[in-house]
Amino acid sequence: MKQQKVLIVDDNPVIIKTLSMKLESGGYQVISAPDGSEAIASTRKEKPDLIILDINFPEEVGVGWDGFKLIAWLQRIDEAKGTPIIIISGGEAAKYKDRSVQAGAIAYFQKPVDNDKLLELIQKTFNEGAKKPAQA
Repeated sequence: MKQQKVLIVDDNPVIIKTLSMKLESGGYQVISAPDGSEAIASTRKEKPDLIILDINFPEEVGVGWDGFKLIAWLQRIDEAKGTPIIIISGGEAAKYKDRSVQAGAIAYFQKPVDNDKLLELIQKTFNEGAKKPAQA
């Protein structure tokens, strides 16, 4: 069985490192990208099995991406069609949670992320092939 690839897209290197360590300890191969442009390039090259995506990126990072624009792009490229996306955000949950699921994410996690619950959802997603919204 091939090792499943998870792409983490976040401008915060501490978040990337923390999530990477947790996912790698769970047996996943981790790819990371600090912005939308690199996320698209990594997706085309690596074809991840799941994407963990931040919503907010500083304006000086990339070309003005936000997570919602990135979801729309990812849904249009062949290498990401049908790939489950989990949103993580430090922004207001009330503002982003419903919008995230409406945009096509399978779940929303508020930062600081409960890594155990995130890993549990990832395992469940891979085990069930879940593409339907889940509550985090």
